[in-house]
Amino acid sequence: MIAGRVVGTVVCTRKDEKLVGAKLLVVQPVNILDMAADGKPLVAVDSVGAGQGEIVLVVSGSSARQTSLTQNTPTDAAIMAIVDSIEVEGRWIFRKCAPK
Repeated sequence: MIAGRVVGTVVCTRKDEKLVGAKLLVVQPVNILDMAADGKPLVAVDSVGAGQGEIVLVVSGSSARQTSLTQNTPTDAAIMAIVDSIEVEGRWIFRKCAPK
C-alpha cells in the first residue's frame, strides 16, 4: 500500500467501457513519517469517494482489481481507503480532524 494525498482529477471522455463511471484521481505519494511528497504522482481509480486534499491508501498491481468497483477492470492503481489518522511510536503524524 502507498499513502498519498489527492492533488487532482483526470477526466477522460473516451475510455475502456469497464471504466465508464469511474472517478480517476491524481495522487501524490507521501512519506508516512512526515507527510512530505515522496515520488512521482500517479492516477488511481477512486473506489471510496475520496476528495481533493485527503490522505488516502492506494493499492497497485493485481490488488487494485480487488475492490467491488474495480473488479475485472484494466486498472493498475486503486484508492481503497481514506485515512483518518496515523500514529507512529506514540506520536501523531496525521489526524484528519483535530481533537476538540
